[in-house]
Amino acid sequence: MADIFDAYALADAWDEMFVRPGEVRTAYKPVLAALQPMEPGELRFRADQMARAFTDRGVTYAFAGEERPWPLDLVPRILDALEWDLIQRGVAQRVRALEAYLADAYGPCRAFDDGVVPWRLLLNSPHFHRAAHGVEPPGGVRIHVAGIDLVRDEAGDFRVLEDNVRVPSGVSYVIENRRAMTRIFPSLFAEQHVRPVDGYPQRLLSALRAAAPEGVDDPRVVVLTPGPGNAAYFEHALLARLMGVQLVEGHDLVCRGNRVRMLTTRGEVPVHVVYRRLDDVFLDPLHFRPDSVIGCPGILGAATAGTVTLANAVGNGIADDKLLYTYVPDLIRYYLGEEPILPNVESYRPDEPGRLDEVLDQIDRLVVKPVDGAGGQGIVIGPAADARTLERTRRAVAADPRGWIAQRPVALSTSPTLAGDRMAPRHIDLRPFAVNDGGDVWVLPGGLTRVALQEGNLIVNSSQGGGSKDTWVLAEGPAERPVPPARTALPVVAPREAGPDGRWTVPAEEAQQ
Repeated sequence: MADIFDAYALADAWDEMFVRPGEVRTAYKPVLAALQPMEPGELRFRADQMARAFTDRGVTYAFAGEERPWPLDLVPRILDALEWDLIQRGVAQRVRALEAYLADAYGPCRAFDDGVVPWRLLLNSPHFHRAAHGVEPPGGVRIHVAGIDLVRDEAGDFRVLEDNVRVPSGVSYVIENRRAMTRIFPSLFAEQHVRPVDGYPQRLLSALRAAAPEGVDDPRVVVLTPGPGNAAYFEHALLARLMGVQLVEGHDLVCRGNRVRMLTTRGEVPVHVVYRRLDDVFLDPLHFRPDSVIGCPGILGAATAGTVTLANAVGNGIADDKLLYTYVPDLIRYYLGEEPILPNVESYRPDEPGRLDEVLDQIDRLVVKPVDGAGGQGIVIGPAADARTLERTRRAVAADPRGWIAQRPVALSTSPTLAGDRMAPRHIDLRPFAVNDGGDVWVLPGGLTRVALQEGNLIVNSSQGGGSKDTWVLAEGPAERPVPPARTALPVVAPREAGPDGRWTVPAEEAQQ
C-alpha cells in the first residue's frame, strides 16, 4: 500500500474505500492502483495546480468573506451500479411524493383532512404563500429541480438527511469536478466506465421547455439571478451558458398585462419560462418584500395568469421544511401506495404533545436543527456541544418547538481525503440532483459529494469550510469489472523525482491539458 495510506486509521464509521485496514473495496481497487505510484509531494502539487485552474476559471466560493478556489479532493467517491439503482429509485420516489404533497397543500388538502399531516404544519409554515393556492402550473410540475441530501450510516445504509426543492444549488460543481478529474485520471474513466454528468444542462433545458405555458411552441427560457454578488452566481452563469439561454437580473425583465418580457437592445421580447435562482421573498416586491430590488414586479401575477412558468414554483418551501421531512415516509405511503425506498434518519418532533420534554431531557445526545436553516447554520450536535451551547439551545427549543427538529446523531461515512501529505478519513454526504419534466423524474448519475475537511467534523457545507469530491457512478456492477494489475492504471503524470529545489514540475504539454 502506498506510503500516503500507511497511517490511515479507520474512523468509527462506514469507510467508503476500505472494508477493514488493508482491504480495499472492489470498486476502489483501480483508484488505489493509480495512487500507488505517486509520492505525497506530487499529490499535493496536483491539488495545488487544480486549485489554480479553478481560480482561473472562476470556480470559487465565498468563505468567511473571502473568495476561494472550489476545494476538490483528488480521491473520488465511487458508487457501483447496484448502489446507484437504489439511490435513483429512492430519490425519484421522494420527489414524486413531495410533488403530490405540494399539489395537495395548494389544492384540496386531502392529507390534512385525513390526518396524515397536521394542519398546524401548513398554517404555521413561513414558506406557505396564499398567493400560490389554487395555481395549477403547466404539467402539474412544481419541483422542476430537486437536491436530496443523503448520508450513509454506520451500517452502510443510505438515509435521507433533508430535502431541497426551493432553489437547490451545487450542480455546477458536479460538472466542474468531473472536468477536472478527467484530466487527472483519464485512463480510469475508460477502465471504470464512469457514467457521464455533462448531459445535465440539456436535461434541465428540456424540462424547462416542457414546462412552458400551453400553446407556446417555441418557448423562451431565461435564468434569473440575483447578480454577481450572490454566492452561487458562478452556477447561474454556467448553467445559462451550457443551456444556451439568457442570464438575466430582475431589472432586465418587465411585466405588462400579466406578461413577462425581457429588455434587449432590439426591444422587448416575450419570456415564457423563468428558471429563478432567488428566494420567494425577493422574487416579486408587489407580493413579498417591497424593498426587494433584485426581483421583477408583477412576475407572480403573470405566473398566476398562466402566461409564464416559474421554476421552481413559488411556495415550494413547505415541502423542504425540516419538520415536514419527518412526515415524508407517511406521505410516500399515502400518495404513492409504496414503502419508502430510502429511510429517514430517526427524528423527533418537539412540537408534538409530550415530545418536547423528551427532547429537552436528552438534548446532549441529539442533533438539533432549525426547521428553516440552510448551509449548516444553527445545527447543534449535542454530544460535541459545550454546556453553554446546550443550555442556549434548550431555551430556544422550549420557546419555539415548531421551529426545531431533533435527530439521532449519525456517524456519516468517511472517505480517504488528502490532508497535508497523507490520506485521512473525513466525513461525507451526497446530494443527488433530480430533474422533473412532468413525465419522468431523471436523477443525474452522481451528484455532489461534500466532505468535512476538519478531522471529526460532521458539517460538510462549503459555507462551513467543507470541500467536495467527484462522484463516480459505475455503469456496471463491481463483480463484472476486471481489476487491472496494481501498476497498469498510471496517472496523467508519470512518477518523477523532485528537482534540486524540492519542487515538482510538469512538462509544458501536460500543463496545457
